[in-house]
Amino acid sequence: MASPTTPILTPRQAEELHKSLISYLTSQNLLATASALRTELSLPESAFDQSQTEKYQGLLEKKWTSVIRLQRKILELEATVASLKTDLLSSSLGSSLRPVQDPAGWLPRSPPRYTLEGHRLPITSVAFHPVFSSLASASEDTTVKVWDWELGELERTLKGHTKAVLDVDYGLKLLASCSSDMSIKLWDPLDGYKNIRTLQGHEHIVSSVRFVPGGSNMLVSASKDCSLKLWDVNTGYCVKTVTGHSDWVRAVSPSTDGRWLVSTGSDMSVRLWDLSGIGGGRGEVDCKGVMLGHENYNLCCVFAPAAAYPYLSKLAGQEKPPAATSAAEFMATGSRDKQIRLWDGRGNCIKVLTGHDNWVRGLVFHPGGKYLISVADDRTLRCWDLSQEGKCVQTLKGVYDGFVSCVRWAPNVIKDGLANGVNGQPSTPGKKADETAAAQIRCVIATGSVDGSEGKVRIFAG
Repeated sequence: MASPTTPILTPRQAEELHKSLISYLTSQNLLATASALRTELSLPESAFDQSQTEKYQGLLEKKWTSVIRLQRKILELEATVASLKTDLLSSSLGSSLRPVQDPAGWLPRSPPRYTLEGHRLPITSVAFHPVFSSLASASEDTTVKVWDWELGELERTLKGHTKAVLDVDYGLKLLASCSSDMSIKLWDPLDGYKNIRTLQGHEHIVSSVRFVPGGSNMLVSASKDCSLKLWDVNTGYCVKTVTGHSDWVRAVSPSTDGRWLVSTGSDMSVRLWDLSGIGGGRGEVDCKGVMLGHENYNLCCVFAPAAAYPYLSKLAGQEKPPAATSAAEFMATGSRDKQIRLWDGRGNCIKVLTGHDNWVRGLVFHPGGKYLISVADDRTLRCWDLSQEGKCVQTLKGVYDGFVSCVRWAPNVIKDGLANGVNGQPSTPGKKADETAAAQIRCVIATGSVDGSEGKVRIFAG
């Protein structure tokens, strides 16, 4: 015998339905059927007489027609939703919802997916965690904030610096920050972002800090004391001080294989350094090239990924691209002279990109290699197409209310995890351009800016 099913209607609803059925059968002159139903329900005439029957007359028909009308309305609403979804996905508002068909050609578009607010003063730097959906932002308000960029939510605020925090960078295990207080702090994300070490040794403002890829456990910093310093993050000791710049070193960036550094600053020079002879902190860091051409202080520098070599080699007049195993073939720099300069590894300026109306603050190469992204104090983000001799093909205007100070690309997704490299590129030496496949590119960019007196982080995602 089948077990009784759980009743859907409450006792009161069931009683209303039974009386409506009896009323309907009576109105249709189906008296025998109505009487049989009364008997089955143990509902005598005295409990439900003729006057009560009239009270429920027409109720069943009304309920039935209401259900039909509601079904029709649901179908109409579903069709409207489908139409609106199609319109949304075809508009700029739906760019963050639309699947990216060609990640190698994706460029950030307005509006941003999230605008993250909380810093009381301008943003100076942003950095993506190589594994988790965390984004760190540094600010002149002396704090570092950690956000969940996928959800657009603040996770925590890190306090410890006593003056403006000028740069942040994630390694595989740690977060590093540097400040005008002349210190570098190391934070452990796996231990609640505990400040596990403070590195001191610079004699002036520390303006830039980067982890050196390749498993060396090294960190490089740049300072207004005109030097670069290399640090062992395990011990906290400075293993090498690199001199050569004659003025404030404002920016430093390592190559994806960890062998090379490019640095630049207020002496308007761009310097290429070879770290291959520094094993264990011994040996020298050789300056392999000094590049001159900018006409004002330089603010940012970055190596080009191997995926960009086919485009940059044509700009350099080379017959074929360099080997992808070489990580220091091309570089880009931005300056207060409003220019972006592209350089080859031999120190030649192969292209000058003009278009910004104010200081160029930040640069990042598209992981697909075809584009260079820049941000500046003219309140714009610009996209330069290297396959069209560096033509500016997109400008985001009206997004920012103030100076745009920094830009980063999220790390690539690769088969065995996330890339721990620079500017979204894998850190494994010898990666070929075609191995940085479009399907691996994470179409996410973060920028930092000052809007009014406050700092804001914006996330653009495909």
